[in-house]
Amino acid sequence: MKEKIMVKIDDSVWGKEDVTSSKGMKDENFPVGSFLIAPIHRPIVHHYYHFARVADDMVDNVSLTSEEKKARLVALREVLLGLREAPNRADAQSAVKLRQSLMARDLPLSLASDLITAFIMDAEKNRYQSWDELLHYCRYSANPVGRFLLALHHESEETLEASDALCTSLQIINHLQDVQSDLNKLDRCYVPLEWLNEEKVTLKDLTLARSKPGVRRVFDRMLAKVDGLNTKAKRLPSLIRDRRMRLEAAVIVNLCVQLTNHLHYNDPIEKRVALTRKDGVYALLKSIKYFSVSA
Repeated sequence: MKEKIMVKIDDSVWGKEDVTSSKGMKDENFPVGSFLIAPIHRPIVHHYYHFARVADDMVDNVSLTSEEKKARLVALREVLLGLREAPNRADAQSAVKLRQSLMARDLPLSLASDLITAFIMDAEKNRYQSWDELLHYCRYSANPVGRFLLALHHESEETLEASDALCTSLQIINHLQDVQSDLNKLDRCYVPLEWLNEEKVTLKDLTLARSKPGVRRVFDRMLAKVDGLNTKAKRLPSLIRDRRMRLEAAVIVNLCVQLTNHLHYNDPIEKRVALTRKDGVYALLKSIKYFSVSA
C-alpha cells in the first residue's frame, strides 16, 4: 500500500538551485564507508553521508537567511520522515534514498533526523556559552553517526557510551581545526564563550595570526576534556562484535587520538592542523590486532 503523504510538493521551499557539495568522503579526516566496512553495508553508509553533506551545505550557504536555511532543513527532514513529497533534485532525493535504505534495514529514522536538529541549531545560533551547551550540540551533530553505524551492524547498547564519547571528541577537534575559518566565513564559533571571558580574550583574538596565551589556555582546556572523551572511546573496539566494524572503529579511535595530540602541540590558528598519510598508516597498523580478536 502506498504510504500517505501529509504535505504536497512545494518546490519553492527548496530554492532555485540544487544543493550539492564539492566536498566528498575522501575529503574527511576519518574513513567514511571505507573498505573496512563490509560491502553490503557501504551503500547505506554512503547514503547517510550524502544526506548529512547536503544538510551541512544548506546551513553553511552564506547566501541564505537563517529562516531560509531552517525551511530547507525542515523540508529535508519531512522528506526523510515520509511527511513530504520530494522534488526530483539531488538534495531532496538524498533524503528519499536514505529513508528507503533505513526502512529496508529496519533502522530508526531518528538516526538521521537527529542530525537535522543540530543543523537547525547552526541556523539559529552561532555562539556557545558553555562546555555543556557544546556537548548538547554534539549530542545531535555527531553522536547519531556512531549510533547509526553500530545499529547497522546490530551491535549492543553497551557500545553506545564509548561511541558517543568518540563522536563528540571527533566533532570538537574538528571545531578546533576550523576555529578561524568558521569564524571568518560563517561568523560561527564553538569555543565556549565563558572560558574565553575567564581568560580575558575575545572572538577577535581568534582571528589573529597565532594564538595569544589566553586563547591557547582555552584550547588546552578543551583538549583536556577531549583527552577524557578519548579515554572512554578507547574501549569501543573491544565492545564491538563485528570484525570489520571493530577494525574500522579502532582505526578511527587511533586517528582521533593522533589528531588530538597534533592539536596539543600545534596552533590551529597559525595553520590548520591535520592528519597525514603517515598517521593513517600508523593507525591502521596499530588497529590490525582488532581484526582477529573476538569482542
